[in-house]
Amino acid sequence: MKRIGVITSGGDAPGMNAAIRAVVREAIAHKLEVYGIHRGYKGLLDGEIGQIDRSFVSGIINKGGTVLRTGRCPETRTHEGMARVVEMLKRRGIEGLVIIGGDGSLAAGSKIAKAGIAVVCIPGSIDNDIYGTDETIGFDTALDTAVEAIDKIRDTADSHERVFVVEVMGREHGFLALAVGMAAGAEFTIVPEVKFNFEKICKELVRAHEVGKRSLIIVFAEGAGNARDFAERIEKCTGYETRLSSLGYIQRGGSPSGISRILAGQFGAHAIKLLLTGKKGRLVVKSRGVISDIAIADAMRGKKKLDASMLALAHRLAT
Repeated sequence: MKRIGVITSGGDAPGMNAAIRAVVREAIAHKLEVYGIHRGYKGLLDGEIGQIDRSFVSGIINKGGTVLRTGRCPETRTHEGMARVVEMLKRRGIEGLVIIGGDGSLAAGSKIAKAGIAVVCIPGSIDNDIYGTDETIGFDTALDTAVEAIDKIRDTADSHERVFVVEVMGREHGFLALAVGMAAGAEFTIVPEVKFNFEKICKELVRAHEVGKRSLIIVFAEGAGNARDFAERIEKCTGYETRLSSLGYIQRGGSPSGISRILAGQFGAHAIKLLLTGKKGRLVVKSRGVISDIAIADAMRGKKKLDASMLALAHRLAT
């Protein structure tokens, strides 16, 4: 193998730049030519591909987002669109492709691998919802960002003796919400995977207020329902002034944490190792502290499960 490509696709996550940096520098150290694909698969189809060197990734380890930029590309969901993707890669002589992204990247990577191009995926997502890996690039940073925001919100909640419903990202899974709720000491964490008892929540909020709690925080994953309606129902049920604060895209931005940077470096280096040893169709993962890899097909078939016992523990510690 002489020429590889690197692409970021789907939603951005803090630490993607650190992963790009690791991929480029490790590849060049092993005499590979590296081509950066800009603006995700849309850029690939438009021919936005260029050779990159060590200077391209200089000074990016501390920056959020992705210097290659990213975006959604509906064409990759069609057979014709994926055929064009493969054709463009082969036309440029790209023999191996490192894809940094979330579950959508796995689906695209699987199709590209079946067409004969060596593909290695690196999990980059603040949702931490990819099967087979304990952690994804960006998760730790998003956790820190959300917890810092809630710490500040709690100051206002305490001053005004309010209930705050804090909405965090997580359309389908509550991994981020659970970690945020645990770390921020939230009274309740609402996630898509677990049905909540609204009346019980109201009763416990009232009890907590009666024993002297002046600030009450509920972390709400966006996929668990309508957070605004939930907040309004809480106010009507308890009689306590309730506010909604949606953290939104602030969770995706910012300088990556040290842990996100280290993980990105380890994932990037392992991806190049896989390509050099002829392995393809693999997802780089971290499991029980060890960097390894699994088949992309296995990652797509598997379903990462939320730790319900941790959810119960978070509630016990908060109340």
